[in-house]
Amino acid sequence: MALRGNDGRIDGYLNVTPKQGAETLANWSRFRPQKNRAEGARNVRLLAATSDAHFRSGRGSCVIDTYTTSLTSYQEIACLVSGARSSEVVVAAAPTGRWREHVAVLERAVSSFVV
Repeated sequence: MALRGNDGRIDGYLNVTPKQGAETLANWSRFRPQKNRAEGARNVRLLAATSDAHFRSGRGSCVIDTYTTSLTSYQEIACLVSGARSSEVVVAAAPTGRWREHVAVLERAVSSFVV
């Protein structure tokens, strides 16, 4: 789901996907930046990480990082959330220049995620 500005640009987005690879709660802070690099992101910088995030339906590991694509630079919160039946990845991001404007709603979306 994308939040678009008046000019059609992406001001923020929220994405959820099932766990698809070798990501674990223990390796998430290394796995996520490496995945961004493997997908073509440049200037990937890990700003913060936790392996003890609590969600309503499970535990999680989360990172906050920044990276540059061919179009713009982004800051994101990306979490691997492990519940009783499945593990999912939730990502909330915004262009770096718009991050402060949208971070509260992005954090709220991630924290309310249920596996």
